[in-house]
Amino acid sequence: MATIHIKKTHSQDMEHARAHANETVEDLASKFGVKYQWEGDTVRFKGAGAKGFMSIDHGLVEVKMELSFMLRPFKSRIEQEITKHLADFAS
Repeated sequence: MATIHIKKTHSQDMEHARAHANETVEDLASKFGVKYQWEGDTVRFKGAGAKGFMSIDHGLVEVKMELSFMLRPFKSRIEQEITKHLADFAS
C-alpha cells in the first residue's frame, strides 16, 4: 500500500478548523468515492481503494491515507488535492 501522510500547522480556532476539515473531506468524498464519519475531532474515511483519517487539534491538522494498489498511480494527484485543501487552514 502507498501512504500519504501530511501534517500542517494552523492558527484557527477549533470551530473554523473543523469546518475546513469537513469541507475538505466532503470534497474528497465526492471526488474519490469515500464514506466518512466524525469521531470527536477526527474524521475517518474509507472507500474503494482508500482509507484513513483527518485529525484536527489546536494548531495542527493531520491527514493519513492508505491507497490500495489500484489507486497507487493517482497518489500524486490525491496528495496535491489534499495539500491544496490544507492550504485553506492557513487563511
